[in-house]
Amino acid sequence: MSAAAPRDARGRTLELPRPPRRIVSLVPSQTELLADLGLDERVVGITRFCVRPPEWSRTKRNVGGTKQVRHERVEALRPDLVLANLEENTRADVERLERLAPVWVTDVKSVEGALAMIGDVGRLTARKAEAAALAAQIAAGFEALAGLPPIRVAYLIWQDPLMTVGGDTFIHDVLRRGGLVNVFAERSRYPELTPAELLEAAPERVLLSSEPYPFRERHKPALARLLPGLKLQRVDGEPCSWYGSRLLATPAYLGRLRGGEEPPEPA
Repeated sequence: MSAAAPRDARGRTLELPRPPRRIVSLVPSQTELLADLGLDERVVGITRFCVRPPEWSRTKRNVGGTKQVRHERVEALRPDLVLANLEENTRADVERLERLAPVWVTDVKSVEGALAMIGDVGRLTARKAEAAALAAQIAAGFEALAGLPPIRVAYLIWQDPLMTVGGDTFIHDVLRRGGLVNVFAERSRYPELTPAELLEAAPERVLLSSEPYPFRERHKPALARLLPGLKLQRVDGEPCSWYGSRLLATPAYLGRLRGGEEPPEPA
């Protein structure tokens, strides 16, 4: 039996002799996707940042961090497929892991790209129908957001230095679909900002993401002194940046975010 996938982020087509039976995922959002595609028994290794589903942290082998992969642990698992990401994993790790098993690398920069990735993972793992149904449900959720009044925002992902998201990122596209206009859309990737640049851009809201920097309520006073007059709002980073099945919850979350909701403080 042959399981074929289109070209990955490196332009490579992966041909597998059969659907993979021992999968290692190095990407938290794709780990959750594997769970929602019903692949529990076939996933053998995940990173320490793969927190969804929570029970997998107890039942799956921890292979290290997304950028600090423990190669000896991966080798011991004898995987027949490793899922990686161009942005979240290092080139050196991917190239070394390819000596152990087939590696499929994603690069998701938009909701459309996420839907394509879900379909690709479904084909790779013999879950094509399940993946198609999931992608259709996600697409319908985003279509329901059309026509929302715009709100100008700056989305911060880091504290020192201040960093935001540019117009070529997945987060930007998610915000756009919720009517949240990125005031730094003309920039690329994850640029650093000065307080003066933020004040000059004059967003209606400054969104403080819970990841990768864990903005909390205690960070607001210092930021308020740096950014007088700007509204600060904490944001759950997962619905805005996870490009797997977490997107099922994103359209509803964007509506609550627009309404001013902030995530609860972690225990």
